[in-house]
Amino acid sequence: MIKIGILTMSDRASGGIYEDLSGKAIKDILKEWITSELKFDYRVIPDDLECIKENLISLSDDFGADLIVTTGGTGPATRDVTPEATEAVCEKMMPGFGELMRMESLKYVPTAVLSRQTAGIRGSSFIINLPGNPKAIKECLEPVFPAIPYCIDLIGGSYIQTDENKMKVFRPKKK
Repeated sequence: MIKIGILTMSDRASGGIYEDLSGKAIKDILKEWITSELKFDYRVIPDDLECIKENLISLSDDFGADLIVTTGGTGPATRDVTPEATEAVCEKMMPGFGELMRMESLKYVPTAVLSRQTAGIRGSSFIINLPGNPKAIKECLEPVFPAIPYCIDLIGGSYIQTDENKMKVFRPKKK
């Protein structure tokens, strides 16, 4: 069973002002791509540094997530602190994921350079930050996802299988 944490950072969605569409988009995309049995822990919380850190730690250490996908809080606004929370709880940062997501996003919007999404490792959990825009979720996740299952293999997480017709992942050939 693959355990996936989905964490939406939004003051307004957590306050019930509007529905969280980004977190639901992440869940739908992953259910489409991954054929392994899935268990989700889905949370919507405010843009608060300590709250984000607590939830990332809880999803990794208590829930035992193989993959934690965040959405929201990656911009330059004062309340956007998701990358800082991610860096605070991770043992290793994986900057290539954020670099590739920004590069891909630039094909759609010139403001992609304002995004600060990143990725990192906490124990055997891989954490990746996505933007808060539902349309940008797939645009950012699609180019980096092929590397995520192998990264999770390398850190001791569960083996993720995908529908190769929808999402082909990379794993080196065994000798």
